[in-house]
Amino acid sequence: MATDADEAPLLADEPLRPGSCSRELELREFRDRYVFRSLDGGGAFAVARADGSLHPLSPEEAAAGSDCKVSKIYGVAGMIRLLAGSYVLVITSRKDAGSYGASTVYHANSMKFLCCNEAIKHLTSEEKRDEAYFMSLLRIAETTCGLYYSYDRDLTLNLQRASKLAAGRVHKPLWKQADPRFVWNRNLLEELIETKLDEFITPLIQGSFQTEQFTLKDRLVRITLFSRRCNRRLGTRMWRRGANLEGATANFVETEQLVEYEGLTSSFIQVRGSIPLLWEQIVDLSYKPRPSIIEHEEMTKVVERHFHDLSQRYGDTMVIDLTDKQGDEGNLSNAFAAEMQNFPDIRYVHFDFHHICGGGNFDNLQVLYDEIEEAIQKQGYFLMNSKGEILLDQSGVVRSNCIDCLDRTNVTQSFLARKSLDSQLQRMGALSSAESISQSDIINDKFKKLWVEHGDELSLEYAGSYALKGDLVRYGRQTLPGLIKDGMSALSRYYLNNFHDGVRQDALDLISGYYTVSKSSSSPFQIIGFESAPYLPVASAIIVGGITVTTFTLSQVGRSAQHLISSIIFAGLTAGVVALVKANGKQLCSRPRLCGLI
Repeated sequence: MATDADEAPLLADEPLRPGSCSRELELREFRDRYVFRSLDGGGAFAVARADGSLHPLSPEEAAAGSDCKVSKIYGVAGMIRLLAGSYVLVITSRKDAGSYGASTVYHANSMKFLCCNEAIKHLTSEEKRDEAYFMSLLRIAETTCGLYYSYDRDLTLNLQRASKLAAGRVHKPLWKQADPRFVWNRNLLEELIETKLDEFITPLIQGSFQTEQFTLKDRLVRITLFSRRCNRRLGTRMWRRGANLEGATANFVETEQLVEYEGLTSSFIQVRGSIPLLWEQIVDLSYKPRPSIIEHEEMTKVVERHFHDLSQRYGDTMVIDLTDKQGDEGNLSNAFAAEMQNFPDIRYVHFDFHHICGGGNFDNLQVLYDEIEEAIQKQGYFLMNSKGEILLDQSGVVRSNCIDCLDRTNVTQSFLARKSLDSQLQRMGALSSAESISQSDIINDKFKKLWVEHGDELSLEYAGSYALKGDLVRYGRQTLPGLIKDGMSALSRYYLNNFHDGVRQDALDLISGYYTVSKSSSSPFQIIGFESAPYLPVASAIIVGGITVTTFTLSQVGRSAQHLISSIIFAGLTAGVVALVKANGKQLCSRPRLCGLI
């Protein structure tokens, strides 16, 4: 993949194509303003550093002044207003991730918020504390992973949807073409839209973009795996579960597998999303907190809204529920199955992944495929030729879920995608009806690599760690290095979910507009109960110290009765602190300050 150093320089006055946005900008930082000037022959605008007000500029105004710092940026991702003023998000570095059709797709490597907050000196001490917290959330948002964009193509629509729309739409600004569900920075673009700065507006899509190519019959085949994360219930693994009252689910992702061969292009769509019930799983320092269903009179309506939205967008929907049939997961799965009985037109299939594929036997997914093969083939895939003529349509979609919609879901989706890929290549003439990509180690390994990296990226965005069960995708079985990697990822998830994700959830709620900052907003520090951060390290130190001292004094018991008494005291103290921590686990974990769960 090429970095900026590898890219051919753009001509300074090369005109923008209709519907595209500026590829490179000159940022001029004056003491009283920021000036953004397109290097593609476009316009310019300024942002006042005092209050964040926007002003379009003529070429002469943009070039005026010399006492400034000059740098190059690769896009404006939006603005947000806090208590002291505005903050402008810009893309400071990018990487060529590949191409989608004829358009280059870039990964946003790094971003930065520019401060326009001189009014901070007029804030009260409490407002300054709040602003400092909000600014810390912006710094978290700057490090958001998995953000992709294009300067001249709408990436939010899959190939089938895009092909059905009027050709004239490509002349509209990118933000107008986009499906707002999949624009990660949609809330941040409002002020730029109001000021009609269309050529500077860069829609970002969070998800995954991977591409591989190989040859079949001496002809090039390119596979692209593109996932788009929905922004309607954006959040972290433990703080965004299930659905909201509108039917939008956590970790909802549309995954498109594109295949290009000899002028033909096919697209196969799958979706994943949290179980569309009202439920939660609050962290409490335990390794696996118990999920609980939220009793609500709107529960059936929530499920109906969710599947109505899916049917409107994708057609017939088939649900594959990969959760356990026993234990806490079983209770949630049974409630889901009971709700699905209210919707006889939607096929619901339960497949206990852990039970049937226990011991890392990936091939047992064939049991699932045998059950749904006829429905999968009926839904089909999308196919078009080089003239843009539609040869086949995909008439429905498979919706897969486990609890997190990460590990089991990714393994299952990769299995279904491989089956579809064989069908697509056979239809294109690249394979005979008896052939499969699994017969070629090189091709099969490239396909598996795509899905492993895809699973890791989606997992990092939702859970903060790499995906588990990657070995099942890559090798079809569990290996020792894979077990060690999964163990490290599981520990990382535990730490992040318990001690970091509350703040990360606040950052997402702020960026997505779920929480709006205003003078009338309550302070994020007005929390009922005690602050967990100062207490947890103390409790941890007492526990570790207590265990250490108890162990030492026990080793000295034979020398004096005093050591025995000391051992009992320290052991009792340690046990008491452990019990206190366990009883107050929910309060000791990192919790969001800004918004509630639903």
